[in-house]
Amino acid sequence: MLARLSIRDIVLIERLDIEFSRGLAVLTGETGAGKSILLDAFALALGGRGDAGLVRHGAEQGQVTATFDVPKGHPATKILSENGLDDSGEMILRRVQLADGRTRAFINDQSISVQTLKAVGATLVEIHGQHDERALVDASTHRQLLDAFAGLEKEVAALEALWEARRTANQALDEHRASMERAAREADYLRHAADELKALKPKDGEETALAERRTTMMQGEKIASDLREAQEAVGGNNSPVPALAAAVRRLERRAANSPALVEPAVKAIDIAINALEEADQHLSAALVAADFDPAELERIEERLFALRAASRKYSTPVDGLAALAAKFASDVALIDAGAEQLKKLEAASAEADQRYGAAAAKLSAARAKSAEKLNKAVNAELAPLKLERAKFMTQIVSDPNAPGPQGIDRVEFWVQTNPGTKPGPLMKVASGGELSRFLLALKVVLADRGSAPTLVFDEIDTGVGGAVADAIGSRLSRLAGQVQVMAVTHAPQVAARADQHLLISKDALDKGKRVATRVNALAADHRREEIARMLAGAEITAEARAAAERLLRAAS
Repeated sequence: MLARLSIRDIVLIERLDIEFSRGLAVLTGETGAGKSILLDAFALALGGRGDAGLVRHGAEQGQVTATFDVPKGHPATKILSENGLDDSGEMILRRVQLADGRTRAFINDQSISVQTLKAVGATLVEIHGQHDERALVDASTHRQLLDAFAGLEKEVAALEALWEARRTANQALDEHRASMERAAREADYLRHAADELKALKPKDGEETALAERRTTMMQGEKIASDLREAQEAVGGNNSPVPALAAAVRRLERRAANSPALVEPAVKAIDIAINALEEADQHLSAALVAADFDPAELERIEERLFALRAASRKYSTPVDGLAALAAKFASDVALIDAGAEQLKKLEAASAEADQRYGAAAAKLSAARAKSAEKLNKAVNAELAPLKLERAKFMTQIVSDPNAPGPQGIDRVEFWVQTNPGTKPGPLMKVASGGELSRFLLALKVVLADRGSAPTLVFDEIDTGVGGAVADAIGSRLSRLAGQVQVMAVTHAPQVAARADQHLLISKDALDKGKRVATRVNALAADHRREEIARMLAGAEITAEARAAAERLLRAAS
């Protein structure tokens, strides 16, 4: 519910803070006092269209803040979660209107888009007026309202799941058929390509390994003679190792007599011998690596040529040939085994269609039955609202050939304003005053089902007499037992039933140089005086005060 509304520098409003409570709140005041300004400001906070003309003259910007107490699980919290916004229980919607026409939107002091603000506002408040084209007069919401009245939300959710399963099954079938058709058109090419690549047996990384081996072999051929010459010098007939070894043995025999002279030289010669032997080993290994079979080099070059030719032929890197071979093999397998898979997918699709169709037909029948109950309930509310000759009806057009996530039904509220006249859509047939009363009757019947937690009715009692105004007040009061209701009214019969009475007035400031809109919550005596004014006009008489007292007593 709406807890607080704060307005700064909007048209005639300089600074305004209003606390709201549960039940029925009425806003009254003389024509031109600023009631429409208040609603325009409220609509701005809910994501309504901005306008530079809303900013008070002389101010750089205007601002409206609406604070709501929102229960857990409310649809508004889901929108916040989807947009990564903080949800701390209390929900604060704020809109800043700049004098240059730009606006900024916030929820819980987090900057958001106006579209997000509007989506959240739509779940929190519905504004109904004689010329309002939102909420109930929007035919796209009528199916949802009928489902809420009938308590069919679980059935609709189940049907949406079946619709998704049906969509998935049909998509899988369509994709398989498309793959089979594509494969069939290319069958000969695919079989030839698959056989060719299967025979080639390409491997990932094979080209790099072969190229490196070929480079090594070709370089080895060039340096092999140098390697042999070096090995001959180190370990061949001219190797110094035997002479060095003999010298070491002679020195070791003398070591006992002169160790200080001999041992350092022996150690140095040993190191030299070990180094020469290690060099000989490396040279032998290099000669083995450099030594190659020319036939092997030829095989490597032929393999590289075959791989690169296939790469050019199939416009695929050599390293991608293995994956391409697997794909071609899979496509060929699809042609061979696709018919069996097609049968399975067709059976799954048919089953999904059948389950969805049966559930949609069952839901459609439940809607038709509930529509009769809704019609009866709404029509019972019309006579006291001076619509006794009118008739409300719920039109349901069911088309199994045009299914959707919520079923096969198109639901629209129709009315017939007089016997013998042609019925038609609610928005097109009902006049302004009639439309307001039809909407009130609907809202009373729907109560808190399919409704935003706060409802605003803007002068829906315009142009009606005392008895009808009293009936409107009675129904607003009943509705306020389920949801929070705000009503802008000129009818004393409606005002008398309020749980909270707010008087909107226009005060002169700066010795009459400018005016500002004020809102005051009225206590008991002041309420009687305001209702007497609504009854009598400018001059309040004793009879008007007495009549106002009677209205208040009757309402209580």
